Amino acid sequence: MRAARNAFIRKNSSRAHSEALAIDVLIVDVNVPRGQRGGVRSAILPLLLVVGCGSAAPCPAIPAASPTTTPSPSARSPLSLGETFRLRSATLGEERVINVYLPPGYAESKTPLPVLYAHDGGMQEDFPHVAGAIDVSVKNAVIQPLVVVGIENTERRRDLVAETTVDEEKKVAPHAGGTDRFRRFLREELKPEIARRYRVSERSAIVGESFAGLFIVETLLQDPDLFDTYIAIDPSVWWNRRALVKSASERLGHWTAKGKRFFVATADYAETQEAVATIMAAIREIAPASLAATHEPFPAEHHSTIFPVAEVRAYRALFAAPAK
Repeated sequence: MRAARNAFIRKNSSRAHSEALAIDVLIVDVNVPRGQRGGVRSAILPLLLVVGCGSAAPCPAIPAASPTTTPSPSARSPLSLGETFRLRSATLGEERVINVYLPPGYAESKTPLPVLYAHDGGMQEDFPHVAGAIDVSVKNAVIQPLVVVGIENTERRRDLVAETTVDEEKKVAPHAGGTDRFRRFLREELKPEIARRYRVSERSAIVGESFAGLFIVETLLQDPDLFDTYIAIDPSVWWNRRALVKSASERLGHWTAKGKRFFVATADYAETQEAVATIMAAIREIAPASLAATHEPFPAEHHSTIFPVAEVRAYRALFAAPAK
């Protein structure tokens, strides 16, 4: 168990936590052989986000090439998959970078769309593969259209984990304990700003892995009305000697939320599998029918590989396109 926990801590310690507000842009040269191309994570799709927009208005669209212009055969053109803006947070006392993916047909439609909020939502974090998985699934009519909102990190181990009494964990997360404040940011600042800028419905979901998954499980148990759907990929529920797991039965005993869905996936770490199994047992024993919960083990995956695999399964299960 200690070896598994150390692996988690090393992984979370080495993760990119950008303090900068600029976003790098990924451009893929289609003339370069596939094996020689660079990319972000699995490079599902080449992305270009419009950078530097203020918070007062949505970012401008990328100008289309003139139809009368014949590009050179060797010319490269960027592909656009979204936009970015900066949101000044009074709750957090800092500016946060928010990346947004809009599905095909968004501009022409008048239908409000549900929102998938993604932790670790920077361009150097998980936003490229989350947006890419949603994009290809929507285009293939596998899932319904969704707006994806990626929240780029500033101090991940402050926002996403509760305080701990474990000395080893205090070393990697000296400012832990900001989860309540981060939830307040989501409720009072980010969600209203998204509703102001974009045509979205009241339905919302949240996805994240590792410490982000821990935050999602904590939010489900502590503040379930914040979202409708919770997707936790290999959550670090071993944190603080499984304190959250131990409190699950009591929290579920006071459950009053309606119409909530919970999808949790686990990789090959036995400690996480056992902790999640304990939570699922409490849900089956205590929670009302208003909470639909699914646990999918991925024993062939590791903590570092599970996210792109498990998220596709979750999106298809939770956001399936209506049958034709």
